[in-house]
Amino acid sequence: MLYPNGYNLPGKKQPKALFWIGSAKKDLMAMPADVIDVFGYALHLAQTGGKHAQTKSLEGFHGAGVLEVVEDHLGDTYRAVYTINIGKAVYVLHCFKKKSTKGSQTPKPDMDLIRNRIKAAQAHAKGT
Repeated sequence: MLYPNGYNLPGKKQPKALFWIGSAKKDLMAMPADVIDVFGYALHLAQTGGKHAQTKSLEGFHGAGVLEVVEDHLGDTYRAVYTINIGKAVYVLHCFKKKSTKGSQTPKPDMDLIRNRIKAAQAHAKGT
């Protein structure tokens, strides 16, 4: 029997399901192709229990399993925010181009959106 990408092999763990909250997928697909590639690979690693080198905990969500991947491209900074601690899935909460001029701090409107989408992911996980 053939096993795609090595999954379903005896003793191998299945990748976690991947769910997109709100406009996260549409927002990601509007980004430059190089950024999409990095974020796609980072999400794949999260599904299979790994962590991309450019992934770190998002400030303000310590211990909640909310992570962000940061990628710079042609002078702009892009971020993908996801969580691994809700149910048995990876939930992509927000993908955006950073517009704040205050260092690396995530702007308040983006933080509020992430908090709201965490609630939506939790509600989804309870229903599955």
